[in-house]
Amino acid sequence: MSHTDAPLLTVTGLRKSFGYTLVLDGVDFSVQPGQVVCLIGPSGSGKTTVLRCLNGLETPDAGLVAFSDGQSQDFAVPVKGRVAKERRAALRDRSAMVFQQNNLFPHLTVLENVIEGPVHAHGMAKDAAIAEAERLLDRVGLAEKRDAYPHELSGGQQQRVGIVRALALTPDLLLFDEPTSALDPELVGEVLLVLKELADEGWTMVIVTHELGFARQVADEVVFFDGGVIVERGHPRELFTAPKNQRTRRFLDRILRPLED
Repeated sequence: MSHTDAPLLTVTGLRKSFGYTLVLDGVDFSVQPGQVVCLIGPSGSGKTTVLRCLNGLETPDAGLVAFSDGQSQDFAVPVKGRVAKERRAALRDRSAMVFQQNNLFPHLTVLENVIEGPVHAHGMAKDAAIAEAERLLDRVGLAEKRDAYPHELSGGQQQRVGIVRALALTPDLLLFDEPTSALDPELVGEVLLVLKELADEGWTMVIVTHELGFARQVADEVVFFDGGVIVERGHPRELFTAPKNQRTRRFLDRILRPLED
């Protein structure tokens, strides 16, 4: 996949602590339009916190999040109240996040879950939101489930609805936090297939994943996190076969060697 020279997103010096625990320690990276970036690394390395900072679910202690159209959020000076709320909303307007647990509203039907954001957050006309939701549900093979409730769906179907709900917001950036980790193994494939199709369609995505085979196939770039910093980044062909950093090699050996035996 080819990408333009100007990044859609540039993150500079991102820092975040929870209490006395430093979780992100000066993270810098960029994402090109249409690029798929997979974040890998051990649990607790900061991957999910990066996504939550980009989506406004967490407020960084420092750093700059800038988009290609000039909109940026500088966290060098802390803000509170209305300004802080507006800052989080500005980030959320640019991205949509799909979580490990799909977080669907249990009292709403599939269709109602999908149109909730476009209608109530973005002010889209309900008829238009329904038409788009039906198109997207058909796109992932769930047209017949539009009137079902989340508890009537399989885990894989629920996660696909979660993906549709994110797509319905027409974000510049799709964020996925281990979208298959809560699924039974036989359901993982159907979700990964949707992600591969989105990549082929040119959606810009940042994906936290432990599915290294998927990252190898789909990612334009793989970023290895450990201890709140980016240890190494590169094309999956290079990073998985000839990692330059010893920490990366140790991590991949622990993950890949049992799969190859």
